[in-house]
Amino acid sequence: MRSMLLTVAALLAATTIGGCSITDWLRPYRIDVRQGNYVTPEMVAQLKTGMSPDQVRFVLGTPLVVDPFHRNRWDYFYRFKPGRGEATEHRLTVLFDNGVLAELQGDIEPAPADRIVPPKRVIEIGTEQQ
Repeated sequence: MRSMLLTVAALLAATTIGGCSITDWLRPYRIDVRQGNYVTPEMVAQLKTGMSPDQVRFVLGTPLVVDPFHRNRWDYFYRFKPGRGEATEHRLTVLFDNGVLAELQGDIEPAPADRIVPPKRVIEIGTEQQ
């Protein structure tokens, strides 16, 4: 009886000690957090100097920050924080001069021309004159 009790105690101790090393699955689930404007290299490659602000907004979306003191500067910022791991951040600043795109600054490089997929169908929208 005593040997059986010692065996059960040893197994219980081994299981308890072994269970302490497997705590990764005990941590709660954490969601991935995405904040800001997701701007891809393909989107940046579509931008050309001389584009109007409306054309830039069509390609990139509404900027995250439009500074009222610097109306010629739009800032696009994206931050991704996975549930486990380090956060990554990307910035793109669009500068206009005289109402047209003049310069791009940031850490998002344009995609090579061979990676850009043209649209399957082009729809021209115009106003009919009567």
